[in-house]
Amino acid sequence: MAQRLFVGNLPYRFTSSDLSALFAAHGAVKSAEVVMDRATSQSRGFGFVEMESTEATQRAMAALNGIQIDGRTVRVNEARSREPGGK
Repeated sequence: MAQRLFVGNLPYRFTSSDLSALFAAHGAVKSAEVVMDRATSQSRGFGFVEMESTEATQRAMAALNGIQIDGRTVRVNEARSREPGGK
């Protein structure tokens, strides 16, 4: 079963393709998306990745949480569902 991951503190230059490539080294990536600001079309510095399997999800979290990219410490956690009302 696939799990959705939150990936925070990404470099602002990162694209969804970059994010997918980063995670692909640890298993099959079902989807990868860097969240963009609607007004400026610039990256908001975080995104979401969905891996094909639970095993790939665990490998990616273990390998990538805390790594440095462009001087930024990347955070990888299980994504939480949004509560109604955007809180």
